[in-house]
Amino acid sequence: MSIHFLERLYQSRFFTIFLAGVGAALCIFIISLGAETAPEYIGMMAPFGATMVILFALPKSPLAQPKNILGGHLITATIGLITLQFWDVTPLSMALSVGAGVSIMMLTNTLHPPAGANPLLILSLKVSWVFLFNTVLTGCLLIILFGWLYHNGVSRIGYSLKPKG
Repeated sequence: MSIHFLERLYQSRFFTIFLAGVGAALCIFIISLGAETAPEYIGMMAPFGATMVILFALPKSPLAQPKNILGGHLITATIGLITLQFWDVTPLSMALSVGAGVSIMMLTNTLHPPAGANPLLILSLKVSWVFLFNTVLTGCLLIILFGWLYHNGVSRIGYSLKPKG
């Protein structure tokens, strides 16, 4: 194979799509290994799976930036835990916690749509505050690290850990 062919293959849309799918699959595989030691971790797979779409298909999007992934997930998970601490799980408490999460993510410039599911997940599973650190924080840090390694080493799109602006 010529180098020219390999360069064209690497730059093709289909190869980019394939790489994004492989990157997302590998990242979720690594994160899901944590579910073997912490069963409540499996619940975060849905929001983290949605994060994969943004991180691997739209890595340049503001929604895919590290501060949005980390901030969005931590803010909404914290809101879910506060809600769980002080109120019963009702349609109203669920609605208010999601609404507060959206508002605070917008206020702090950490909007990350997949994180909107966190309060609902936390209220449904009735997890403890340990979930915030053992599951949400560690999962987000792994996602960000994996995204950085992947986009700087494999996809060559580039991904910065520094906030923009």
